[in-house]
Amino acid sequence: MHPFFFTWSAQQNAQPLDLAGGKGSWFWDTQGNWWLDLAALVYQVNAGHGHTTIVEAIKAQADALCVAAPAAVYPAKTALAEKLLALAPDGFDRVFFTLGGAEANENALKMARLVTGRHKLISRYRSYHGATMGALTLSGDYRRPPLEPGLAGVVHAMDCYCDRCPFGQQLATCHTECAQQIVDLLDLEGPESVAAVFLEPVPGANGVLVPPDDYWPRIREACNRHGTLLVADEVLTGFGRTGKWFAFEHFGAVPDMITLGKAVTGGYGVLGAVLVHERVSTHFDDNVLLGGLTNYAHPLGIAAALAAIEVYESEDLITRAATLAPVFGAHLDQLRRSHGSRVPYTRSIGLLGAMELDVDADSWTRFTRALRDERVLTHPRGSDRSVVLSPPLCITEDELAEGFARIDRALAQC
Repeated sequence: MHPFFFTWSAQQNAQPLDLAGGKGSWFWDTQGNWWLDLAALVYQVNAGHGHTTIVEAIKAQADALCVAAPAAVYPAKTALAEKLLALAPDGFDRVFFTLGGAEANENALKMARLVTGRHKLISRYRSYHGATMGALTLSGDYRRPPLEPGLAGVVHAMDCYCDRCPFGQQLATCHTECAQQIVDLLDLEGPESVAAVFLEPVPGANGVLVPPDDYWPRIREACNRHGTLLVADEVLTGFGRTGKWFAFEHFGAVPDMITLGKAVTGGYGVLGAVLVHERVSTHFDDNVLLGGLTNYAHPLGIAAALAAIEVYESEDLITRAATLAPVFGAHLDQLRRSHGSRVPYTRSIGLLGAMELDVDADSWTRFTRALRDERVLTHPRGSDRSVVLSPPLCITEDELAEGFARIDRALAQC
């Protein structure tokens, strides 16, 4: 037994990742084995492993200023806030820094309640917003029920799961009933009771559920009508994962708050953030913003984020993700065609994809064991026997081909 806990696991069943170092789309373990990373570890390593630009920026910041209080002002903090706001749509004018994505959602939740004076919140059943209690209550997946009761006032809606529509529709007959349910919930819960709707633009860890084109605009219009805030959880999808800086940019609607984490630092530092539109931020000019922890906006996380964004821009990684998207999607589709009924559905947007398997428990076990034997890192989900893929944005076409060849061999073990 290790002298520490592994997350999301019974300790005797944990399968720890033996990690010693990495470069680009690859990492190696302590035995010297090289692994191809089609997961970006936990969706955060968008700039790739071992990037010296980010590492050197952290070192320089440590030499200049290594500790700070949340109320501190220093040049890198100001520079990062200005940079993030420049990436956001017009009208966003303030940044609230946090320790990570879950706390970004926690603080967006607090702001929504403080600004509107309302307590109810709407999210979805296949969402994941983080592991803190407020974020976990917003989440709809298997991690929530064992820890209930959570926050009062959270209402869950069904998902934009087009391959297995919860409303029984086919694409040819779809009227975006998934969006309409949220519109109806805003009416049913009371016109002045819902503070905010929290949505991942594309639910990622729970299956890469790409919404219909009119999904976001319909919910935006309903939120406007009710005075309800719309929060885009970009913790997983932000910073190029879908081929744009932020995934909501695909769908023609602007949220009131944007929550960030993971790839904001490329995984090289501890940081999250809430980007806040002026229609929300002005409330706190005269009202107390109740939030903050000791290490918010820690200088090393700030430095990592500034450097990561520099890498995304200088190496044009956002465009690269968009350019590689059809190649990535074609590889997924080829797996579906090659393995027939065992892979009934595949989905992707940018460099974020998922495939569903229709196999029994023994076959699933053989498959996941074969993935490890092939030394390719993915996100297998035993709860519904699916696999989510999210390679670093620096991956090459040859590396993508190699990764999918390894997955193909693993599927043959089913």
